[in-house]
Amino acid sequence: MMTSRLNPYISFPGEARRAMEFYKEVFGGDLAVHTYGDFGSEAPPGYADKIMHSMLETVRGFTLMAADNPPGTEHRSGNNISVSLSGDDADELRGYWDKLSDGGTVSVPLEKQMWGDVFGMCTDKFGITWMVNISEQQT
Repeated sequence: MMTSRLNPYISFPGEARRAMEFYKEVFGGDLAVHTYGDFGSEAPPGYADKIMHSMLETVRGFTLMAADNPPGTEHRSGNNISVSLSGDDADELRGYWDKLSDGGTVSVPLEKQMWGDVFGMCTDKFGITWMVNISEQQT
């Protein structure tokens, strides 16, 4: 039986390939990319090289999916999605933070918060908001 999973699916206005290659550099893993042109003559005009579906699966169990907006749809970027990374491996999470925030905008610096965890929030160079939370180690 296949288990259910919940993961982010991000739409881009034509830069899905660059964004997903960037996320592969950040997280590692295997990236599968399928363009509209991969399906032959059925590709809408101007969409042969656009990403119809891509999926990054990492050894840590992260899954991120993305595509370029389908023909006839409007890209609406905004603050309606954030991607959260959390856990207690501080070195790993700080490494992700450093890469994601590079070239982006930090809205909450990655530092100890009132609830005891280390937390930060940034928007990467593709306009995606990331929240990183490093759980306080219980001793």
